Amino acid sequence: MAREGGRLPMAIAGLAEPRPLDYRLPVASAQVKSAVLLAGLNAQGQTRVEEPVATRDHTENMLRHFGAHVKVQETPQGGRVIVLQGRPDLVARDVVVPGDPSSAAFPIVAALLVPGADIVISTVGLNPLRTGLFITLQEMGAQLEVTNVRTEGGELVGDLHVRASSLKGVTVPADRAPSMIDEYPILAVAAAYASGVSRFCGVEELRVKESDRLAATVALLENNGVKTAVEGDDLVVYGTDNAIPGGGVVQTHMDHRLAMSASVLGLVAQNPVEIDDTAFIDTSFPGYLQLMNSLGAGFAL
Repeated sequence: MAREGGRLPMAIAGLAEPRPLDYRLPVASAQVKSAVLLAGLNAQGQTRVEEPVATRDHTENMLRHFGAHVKVQETPQGGRVIVLQGRPDLVARDVVVPGDPSSAAFPIVAALLVPGADIVISTVGLNPLRTGLFITLQEMGAQLEVTNVRTEGGELVGDLHVRASSLKGVTVPADRAPSMIDEYPILAVAAAYASGVSRFCGVEELRVKESDRLAATVALLENNGVKTAVEGDDLVVYGTDNAIPGGGVVQTHMDHRLAMSASVLGLVAQNPVEIDDTAFIDTSFPGYLQLMNSLGAGFAL
């Protein structure tokens, strides 16, 4: 098919010329935001997306890296407005994909809880909109040191040195939830092993993830002897002071993050923990069980 100036002609097969969009997200969603921005690349003029709270901005960073014009302005209500100039002259560039903070969370928490553990995870993404878990773990007393910080492909990355630590309960504010929404199940495991009470505020979005992660996280802990409570949109976890009873069966509802969280809980529980299915862990972390076994986990495969 003939191209015009490097682009496919749009006036074919009854297709209208794409127009820029002024769109306000009804709920915070980095995926929907990214879809609108990517579509806006082929629209003449400015595409504007407003989000009620700041969500992860990897797409904006990537577009800038390739030469697109992206402006971001914070709103008085705590959200952001992203404006993309359509039909930019993009330039090919090398990309280094940093390690996913949400995936790194599982070996990190495992290393914090298992006595004597000491690991380094290299080239982990440190985007400020993704580091809520790391901040929270440090508040809990984690020996989690960030080193070799640098920028790769428009994203901040670094190495994480993690050592076994004595953790204490904390209150996590609701405004931190967008930066760590996928990490609450594994954070709940850390809170269960810690001393004291932890409260995770404003975690209602967990109800609409791959599963109802709020209910499933409660069941994961309660079935293994950990007391919890759901108060409105807050999750409360009562720490066992390094004495999770275990002995339960975890129903993962085909949710990869619940399966990995349950595996970490099993590492430190006093009795074996059974997970109903782990095959779908490869959805986000191929080779997870084998990697953890290489660190000494001893998972039955």
